Amino acid sequence: MSEKLQKVLARCGLGSRREMEAAIDAGRASINGQQAKLGDRVEAEDIIRFDAQVIDTKRAAEEPCRVLMYHKSDGEICSRQDPEGRTTVFERLPRLITGRWIAVGRLDINTQGLLLFTNDGELANRLMHPRFEIEREYAVRIFGEVNDGIVQRLRTGVQLEDGMAHFTNIKRQGGEGLNQWLKVTLNEGRNREVRRLWESQDVQVSRLIRTRYGQLSLPKQLPRSAWKEIDLATVNYLRQLVQLPAEQKTLLKEGGKDRTRSARIRRSVRKHQIRQRQQN
Repeated sequence: MSEKLQKVLARCGLGSRREMEAAIDAGRASINGQQAKLGDRVEAEDIIRFDAQVIDTKRAAEEPCRVLMYHKSDGEICSRQDPEGRTTVFERLPRLITGRWIAVGRLDINTQGLLLFTNDGELANRLMHPRFEIEREYAVRIFGEVNDGIVQRLRTGVQLEDGMAHFTNIKRQGGEGLNQWLKVTLNEGRNREVRRLWESQDVQVSRLIRTRYGQLSLPKQLPRSAWKEIDLATVNYLRQLVQLPAEQKTLLKEGGKDRTRSARIRRSVRKHQIRQRQQN
């Protein structure tokens, strides 16, 4: 059976389906030596190139779907490269033999908390798609007073520049003085949506942490700038959420050690290596 090219490229882990559509439109893909265009479909025997490299679609199909939970620190950015030389979340992640890690949504530079990464572009695309209404939960520290009128308006909905938006739930979590903590949830992930909702009420957000995505909560034991690979049952929970078939394979060994790594340790090693090269 033929499939749309962007779907095949996404499944190979080259990016989300939306990213692959943009790449095809930019002329980065070809089929059997001919430049591809949006809407093209491919068969199993077709030769697909992306950025002039032949894509082994069979090998990619055999790779198991993998998902990482990552504890983003504030100050890190969610781009693969940054012209200003700032730290990116991607340099913290383990290397893949085929494909690459795809971020499920983004957090802005001043927001910390739970980020998901996967090597399956179709899974990433569906997890981000608003039609599946996957709940995101945030801990928000507010500077100033938040009265019941503000809470009611944010629950009912306010007009932002890109349409109506609202929190599905708001719970007060206490605080001291003018600093108050609240827990908020919403079912979509528009750019800076949580901050913009509060700003619409002239309320200042002084700290923002994503604590949950669907039923996946940020593990308390996971340090900042560290990742944890989730098990097969949890991968299939995410796939079921977005109507994808269950995965049958995993690289995690049952009963094995937790695949958690602290990026701070790796960063220290890199700095040590750089100092050694400079001294030599």
